[in-house]
Amino acid sequence: MIFTRQNNASRSASAVALALIAATGTLGITAIAEPAHAQNKEEERKPEYSKEFIAAYQPVDAALKAETSDPAAAKALIPALVAASQSADEKRATGGVMLNLGNETDDAGLRLQGIEMMLDSGILEPNLEGQLSFAAYQAYRDQNNIAAARTALERAIAVNHTFEATMTDGSQRTFGADDMRTMIADLYFDQENYAEGLNYLSTQIDERRSAGEKIPESWIRKGLSVAYENEINDQTPKYVALLAENYPSDVVWGDAVIVTLNANNYQNPEVLDLLRLSRRTKAYNDARVLSEYVEILDPRRYPGEVVSVIDEGSALGVVDKSDPFIAETRREAAGRVETDRADLPSLAADARSSGATLKTLVVAGDTFLSYDQPGEAEEFYTKALGMTGVETPLILTRLGIAQYDQGKYAEAIETFKKVEGARKDIANLWAIYTAQKAGA
Repeated sequence: MIFTRQNNASRSASAVALALIAATGTLGITAIAEPAHAQNKEEERKPEYSKEFIAAYQPVDAALKAETSDPAAAKALIPALVAASQSADEKRATGGVMLNLGNETDDAGLRLQGIEMMLDSGILEPNLEGQLSFAAYQAYRDQNNIAAARTALERAIAVNHTFEATMTDGSQRTFGADDMRTMIADLYFDQENYAEGLNYLSTQIDERRSAGEKIPESWIRKGLSVAYENEINDQTPKYVALLAENYPSDVVWGDAVIVTLNANNYQNPEVLDLLRLSRRTKAYNDARVLSEYVEILDPRRYPGEVVSVIDEGSALGVVDKSDPFIAETRREAAGRVETDRADLPSLAADARSSGATLKTLVVAGDTFLSYDQPGEAEEFYTKALGMTGVETPLILTRLGIAQYDQGKYAEAIETFKKVEGARKDIANLWAIYTAQKAGA
């Protein structure tokens, strides 16, 4: 074939796959600079500290505020301070000291302990709780503690935390709850636990859809890129369909066909009906797709459709008619069209006869569909469906296409949804596109 579907070795580096991956960047968090004991300024009540806590706190405070600060001496006093911290106010204050001391001495362990103690106090303002929860997520992620990192992110989500981050291209953007849900999925993907990550994304998507709310495009693209690049072919069609259904565009539809083609070991009849969708969407995205379409059609079998596809592709600027393969194929097909069309009345008569065989009906349906005469194609496919030995998924797919071509969108959607087996994902894409045409 002219357009060779990607093999296992090349798939992850494909231009199509890369185009489907959402942009990501490096995220950072600014350390808490103010002393923790001063962060109660927004609270109406005055913090309360026990005598034991004050006795343990003062030496630490003195070591840090001395003319020559002594962080090492302060760190040595931390265990006694932690032991004396019993109340919520005391835990918050001690956690703040540990966090800032950890930042000053570049001690990640001490910094995380401080964050944990502040969060454990249970009296943080929502904005501070969100900031610290996100910082905890980063620390746990670096430790590969997936469960704790997920819990920290969920805590940040619960308090509606948002933050500004610098992307790898230098731009700034605001991250919120939906972005952090993507980060939860990434926790699993980074560990190559693709099943768990996709399951999490799927659950989030299903909940959003059940609530009648818009599904974030980033979730769909994340799931699609992970499933496609890692050859999780039972999941790829789901995300392809979600993207085409929720964020349709010419580029998305062109990619949807290519990704579906690459993710499955379809035989030529299935490939043909998938590529026929590209013709209806007028979105090929790659000249090789149209070339494969033409090759599978075969100028000896469907000459009229070959000529139409090449001419339409040329008008769209997708294919160059001077290409040797395209030029020769069109020339051969064009030479057969007149004779082929002359046989159509005889073929229709045979198909309408009382003794018409299944083969005659299928050939008639396929031929009239290829000549853009969907009314006759629908008639013959419908008759074929009731016969012994019929290949039901194939006939249903093409019956749906014939109904689509007549503008019978409701009937076409109903027909496509009856398709089972290997063609189910192909028919589902057709149903989605038909629904979009019906609503246009």
